[in-house]
Amino acid sequence: MSDKRIRIFDTTLRDGEQAPGCSMTLSEKLRVARALADLNVDIIEAGFPAASPGDFEAVKAIADENFGPTICGLARCNAGDIEKVYEAVKGADKHRIHVFVATSAIHREHKLKMAKEEIIRSAVGAVRLARELVDDVEFSPEDASRTELSYLAEVVTAAIEAGATTVNIPDTVGYTVPAEFDRLFRYLVDNVPNIDDITLSVHCHDDLGMAVANSLAAVSAGARQIECTINGIGERAGNCSLEEVVMAIRTRAEFFGLETGIDTTRLYPTSRLVSSITGMHPPRNKAIVGENAFAHEAGIHQHGMLQHASTYEIMRPEDVGIAKSSLVLGKHSGRHAFRDRLVELGFELDDFEVNRAFQEFKKLADKKKDIYDGDLEAIVMNAGGASSGPWTLKSLEVQTHTDQPATAAVTLIGEDGREVEDSAHGDGPVAAAVQALERVTGLELTLRNFELHSASIGEDAQGEVTVTVAYDGQSFRGHGASVDIVEAGARACLEVMNRILRGQRRGVAGSDTGDSSRATI
Repeated sequence: MSDKRIRIFDTTLRDGEQAPGCSMTLSEKLRVARALADLNVDIIEAGFPAASPGDFEAVKAIADENFGPTICGLARCNAGDIEKVYEAVKGADKHRIHVFVATSAIHREHKLKMAKEEIIRSAVGAVRLARELVDDVEFSPEDASRTELSYLAEVVTAAIEAGATTVNIPDTVGYTVPAEFDRLFRYLVDNVPNIDDITLSVHCHDDLGMAVANSLAAVSAGARQIECTINGIGERAGNCSLEEVVMAIRTRAEFFGLETGIDTTRLYPTSRLVSSITGMHPPRNKAIVGENAFAHEAGIHQHGMLQHASTYEIMRPEDVGIAKSSLVLGKHSGRHAFRDRLVELGFELDDFEVNRAFQEFKKLADKKKDIYDGDLEAIVMNAGGASSGPWTLKSLEVQTHTDQPATAAVTLIGEDGREVEDSAHGDGPVAAAVQALERVTGLELTLRNFELHSASIGEDAQGEVTVTVAYDGQSFRGHGASVDIVEAGARACLEVMNRILRGQRRGVAGSDTGDSSRATI
């Protein structure tokens, strides 16, 4: 691989999923992994197999699909973790084991309670064991940015001698700044004798808002792999944002003289998918993929844009997968036009998925005159959730009065075709609708979070709702979309109910969350 080529290591499914509320089901992880493969990332860190049986199964399922990128799993420096990663990732043609141990003084003294020499022995032993199983081994000294430079160089040298093929330098707590990080990488390049034998990587958190800047500083100083996540999701303030760092390298190619293999036209669709699944929507002013990223309201800006787009745009919307036109379809549009538009928006659906989405499109077209790209995206993201049985929502009627409880009446259709009606009162229309659903399905949920996001513009815009609920000591997340936000919330809750009921049939819990044991790098 050319020295000018930057490998993109995506950890959305591992570090990104550790953000509170961002846990994903197995099917959701497979959708994201497929999107990352279409985006052409080089490595997918699919999870931390030792964290829980659910994590192991998810990593194994992604590896067995063999989407194309290298599939990586994270492990602590112990034999059990390393062997679990190998068993999980070995189904992929290209696979990697990623081992880590903390090296900073604060971690040595307060977390590990280990001497410097013990940590080096632990790292060397783990790397050697991993190399006995696979040819591709990555090593990370956790909290590297707060580790003494001379000791960090000693650890990195030992890891390379033990067989590491990639060494990753993490800014685990988002503490460093670009000039300091640049010096750290240049120190390693100058003081680790075998540094040219491996790929040097960088992994930055965004606690001080400098994850992208720090990653670019590392690249300028010699790093050739960037670890990042879609939309920058991750623990605390998140990680280096994949779309931002990739577009910085592309847009400022004359400065960096580097390139990635990313298909940038897939950035926006992938961002949209991840935000829909996790319920974490990027701020409107988020760089690259935010709703305002290519919007211009100030008169002087609009005048300049009309004269030449480059006056106020350093990138074209289509470069990142945002369509030129947002108003696209109406109630008379046919299936062919519908499918063509989905392809333009970056969605690749099979015939069954297109038919299901088209049915939802026709229902929506009866409710609103104009259908926007955001509406189509919401349809694709949410089609099939609550409708995939055993219950389907036929109708919902809500009555609200000032200073009085709300009333909701629902009619659900079962798999056998029977219709069941019930009603309930609640403090508000959403609470009443959920309680009515509970009466029909026999499940009692505890609503923990209700998030609403507008899918498009106008008074008749679809509302996308993401709910987080608790049931039987476990946490679940559901999605729904409708021009009626109460109906959207009801669909989101019904999706969860259907998932729980399907899980009960199979004799499994079906939890979204898995084990709470997580790793920070």
